[in-house]
Amino acid sequence: MRLKKRALTAGMLHSALESLEVIEACPHDKYLPSFLLRGESPEVVFHAHIATDLEGGNIRVVTMYVPDPEEWEQGLRTRRTR
Repeated sequence: MRLKKRALTAGMLHSALESLEVIEACPHDKYLPSFLLRGESPEVVFHAHIATDLEGGNIRVVTMYVPDPEEWEQGLRTRRTR
């Protein structure tokens, strides 16, 4: 539901598979190891937070969003320090 409000789609994630890169890793996250990915679709650069269920062989998309350039360095790969 939130993806629609953010103008992001699962299709954008699928079309960006070749461009996805891990920009943050949280291997000891509370429920499942998770990763923040940066992806590029023809429309926009976005971030996708995913959780990896290694035992079940699943990847779950937690959320996707367009990163705020005020919070990220140029290229949207590194968080700005405050």
